[in-house]
Amino acid sequence: MRDIKPQALRPVQLALSVSLALSAWPVLAQSSDKTQLETVTITAERRVENIKDVPTAVSTLSGEKLDVLASGGQDVRFLSGRVPSLNIESSFGRAFPRFYLRGYGNTDFRLNASQPVSLIYDDVVQENPILKGFPVFDVKSVEVIAGPQGTLFGRNTPGGVVKFDSVRPSKKQDGYISASYGTFGSATLEGAANLPLGGDWSARVSAQLQRRDDWVTNQVPNSPTSKTEGYEDRAVRLQALYEPNQGFSALFNLHNRELEGSPRLFRASIIKPGTNDLIAGFDPKKSYLNAKNEQSLHATGGSLRIKWALDGMTLHSITGIETVKPFSRADVDGGYILRVIPSNFKLPPYDKEGEVFFPVETSDALRDHRQLSQEVRLESSGNGPLRWQAGLYLFDERYTMESIDYLAAPADALVSTRQTNRAWAVFGSVNYRLSADLNLRGGLRYTQDKKNLSTTGKVNTSAGTSASTDNSKVSWDLSGTYTLSPETNLYARVATGFRAASIYPASGFGPQSQARPETVTSYELGAKSEFWQRRGRLSATVFSYTVKDQQLTAVGGTQNVNTLLNASKGQGRGFELNLELLPTDNLLLTLGASYNDTEIKDRSLAMPPAGSGATMIGTPDAQGNYSIYGNPLPNAPKWIANLTARYSIPTADGNEYYIYTDWAYRSKVNFFLYRAVEFTGKPLTEGGLRVGYLWNNGKYEVAGFVRNITDKVVVNGAIDFNNLTGFINDPRTYGVQFKALF
Repeated sequence: MRDIKPQALRPVQLALSVSLALSAWPVLAQSSDKTQLETVTITAERRVENIKDVPTAVSTLSGEKLDVLASGGQDVRFLSGRVPSLNIESSFGRAFPRFYLRGYGNTDFRLNASQPVSLIYDDVVQENPILKGFPVFDVKSVEVIAGPQGTLFGRNTPGGVVKFDSVRPSKKQDGYISASYGTFGSATLEGAANLPLGGDWSARVSAQLQRRDDWVTNQVPNSPTSKTEGYEDRAVRLQALYEPNQGFSALFNLHNRELEGSPRLFRASIIKPGTNDLIAGFDPKKSYLNAKNEQSLHATGGSLRIKWALDGMTLHSITGIETVKPFSRADVDGGYILRVIPSNFKLPPYDKEGEVFFPVETSDALRDHRQLSQEVRLESSGNGPLRWQAGLYLFDERYTMESIDYLAAPADALVSTRQTNRAWAVFGSVNYRLSADLNLRGGLRYTQDKKNLSTTGKVNTSAGTSASTDNSKVSWDLSGTYTLSPETNLYARVATGFRAASIYPASGFGPQSQARPETVTSYELGAKSEFWQRRGRLSATVFSYTVKDQQLTAVGGTQNVNTLLNASKGQGRGFELNLELLPTDNLLLTLGASYNDTEIKDRSLAMPPAGSGATMIGTPDAQGNYSIYGNPLPNAPKWIANLTARYSIPTADGNEYYIYTDWAYRSKVNFFLYRAVEFTGKPLTEGGLRVGYLWNNGKYEVAGFVRNITDKVVVNGAIDFNNLTGFINDPRTYGVQFKALF
């Protein structure tokens, strides 16, 4: 922690001051014997525990909040900014989200990209980035667990975990159905039901359909794409639970997703030169494309989770298989007017939308994808001061990536890359309660990870067309929880994590590249408290981490080459705060905030300038390159904040009107490793409003909603090798929703 800068200490000191002040609130607050906050239990430590007792930073989303945030048909990116330190972005639209925790993530857009933030759905890791976009429906809770978690979860998780848990089957014959309709023909139909099977069996079926009309009209005549930005996204989950007694259960899960729609809409020349503003007169409902935009995705998977109580311990077995077949074709240049490239190759930007210097039309697809995973874990089940867990994890993934350049000669258009990844790990942890007030926990993990890659097609062969990696590493963590009072716990944690080497395949644009393994060491101190007779709940964390040999992706630039590289060191430090309050019986408030100060610490790394005439920040070296030393990590906002408020108005007959508003803020972000005025994303504040009525003891609900209520539209991603091409967030949408429980 001694590496923290003086200017970074001020927010940290503020967080600690707020934490201590609120922890003291019980002695100041008035007594209340009415409504209390519900107890939050989580499985961040692979067993059900009160969130207050877990010695790591965990944020949760569940119930009505998930319902509200997903209004209007948003994909998994609706979670971005809704808990501290979480950012999610995509250059593929609904198909390929990229997750960042505490600024730590990966901007790589290739289909074999690895991410330091792991996404786990119903205990099965979704490793390929395409798998991470599975829709969020009929979910019991979402847990966001920051920092390395490798000694508890099967797959290595150096940046943290985003964990989804579906509602499990039960023998109660109940369920729900929800339907909404809104702007741009957006419609969502979702439902779930427990099915009576009798005997020791129970089952649950849940499904979701989301669709939206093509709402952006192409202004280019005779283009193969007349309209775009629509989609139809269908997903279903079938579960069957066999539970002959309390000591044994087997839960079967089969799920499928079918997506047909549009890729990310790239828009040429929408950034005003010399600024990060949109050009004057920009209209989100218009585009200028001369090529085809289309996207499809077919994903099917299944799992079997067994829990078996033995003498003094419990055996867990988690077997998973996932397959996914995506195809995404896009007019990557985002325009249609071809400008002549000057002889000095210095490209002046133009502010007429649709202008580009050269056309780019490509597609990416996966073929023959298959991911197998197996985890076997034993945990103690006694009530003594010692608790332990130990497990073995096996992972096997293979696929073929196919990239097509539609402007190349037919014989040279297809590039095919085959990759296999096999990994295994042993991991375990021990919890020991030294006294009534002090609990210690330690964990250890050994990982072995191998990759093989080979590429065929017309590519740059200067660095070869095949590569193999074989990496192993021991990682560990140690934490302690101290009970300051019955309402307040303090904790400290130090943890290490590991991400194996990555390979970037050769292409027609650039050579094959490879990045060495990276390791992270993380420190955090925190406090968790329930106060004001459980009308308030607070968690506050300060943290610092260092990534050694951090894997980075240099994208585009004047050379239009994507390259994997290692920074000798990357750093992050900051704080996180979660607060829930019930000031009155009818008003619920939640507040989340985080500060993340990230830096690239490698004086040897310098990047070519943007290839689209952007205004570079800094001084070039003799070769015209710009140092990235001291730059923030890409897509790592310093500040994230969120607020929700729900006010209920009960009626005399026991029904309820309510008003629910939610707001999320993130500060400016750097899109790339270098800094450029045009490629700095503006701060973004998005808010929502929901007004509804519940009747018949909450069995029925009707509501009207608005998303992005201020209609704030900014550039939230870019292509840097053509003429200031960017993409935007969704404009304001609104609609109505009806939900019934049965």
